[in-house]
Amino acid sequence: MDTTVTNPHEVTQSLLYLDGVSVSFDGFRALNNLSLELAPGEMRAIIGPNGAGKTTMMDVITGKTRPDSGEVLFDKGSVDLTTKDEAAIAELGIGRKFQKPTVFENHTVEDNILLSLKDDRSVRGNLMWYANSGDSDRIGEILKTIGLTAHGKRLAGSLSHGQKQWLEIGMLIAQDPKLLLVDEPVAGMTDAESMTTADLLKDIAKDHTVIVVEHDMEFVRRLGVKVTVLHEGSVLAEGSIDEVSANERVVEVYLGR
Repeated sequence: MDTTVTNPHEVTQSLLYLDGVSVSFDGFRALNNLSLELAPGEMRAIIGPNGAGKTTMMDVITGKTRPDSGEVLFDKGSVDLTTKDEAAIAELGIGRKFQKPTVFENHTVEDNILLSLKDDRSVRGNLMWYANSGDSDRIGEILKTIGLTAHGKRLAGSLSHGQKQWLEIGMLIAQDPKLLLVDEPVAGMTDAESMTTADLLKDIAKDHTVIVVEHDMEFVRRLGVKVTVLHEGSVLAEGSIDEVSANERVVEVYLGR
C-alpha cells in the first residue's frame, strides 16, 4: 500500500507535523487533540507535569503507540507515521533516547559507537568484521562531539552515569537520524554534567532536529530554545522559557507546585 501523502507541499513544510492527535488508554485521554510542528533543524524543549502526555507523544512519533485520531506526518508531510511500525520509523531516521541509558556495558566505548553506525546490519552481525578507515574517522568525530575521546578504549560499564548518557547520545548520532527524541537527558546528573549536556545537545542541533523532554528548568533555560508546555494531553503554552514561565496557567498547573 502506498503510504505517501499526496501533494505534501499543501500539507506542511515541517519535519514533524502532529495535528489533532488523540490517544486514550482505558478511558484515560493521554493525548487530547494535540497539535505540534517542528521545523527542519529546530531544537524544541517539551515540559509539563507528570501525566501531561510527553511520553505518549514520543510513543506516537516512534510508532510504539497508534493514535485514535489525528495526523502524524514526517519529512515535509511525505510520510504518514501512523502507517509505519517502530522498525520502519527508525529506518526513516527517527532516533529515541530513553531516560535510562542502555549501552553495551561489556564492550568498549568505541565498539558501542561502531555497533550503532548506520550501515549494513548483515555485515554488522559478522563477528570477524572490522571497522574500515571511514568508520574509524566517524567514530573519532562522534567521540569528540560527546567528549569521550580519552575514554574510547574503556568498557562502557565503567563510565559514570553522565558519561553513559553522553555515550548513548553518541550511539544515536551514529545512526545519522533526521530527528532525535531525547527523554530527560540530565536526570541524575551533577550540575557540571548538566551544563556539558546542554552544550552537547546545542552542538548536535547544528546538524539535526531535536526534541528534548525535560523537567529541569535551569537546563531548559540553558538550551535557549522554544519551549512547548503540555498539560492533560494538549499544548498549554509555547514560547521562550521566560514567556512560558510568566504564563499564569503554566505557573498554576506546573511551575507553582
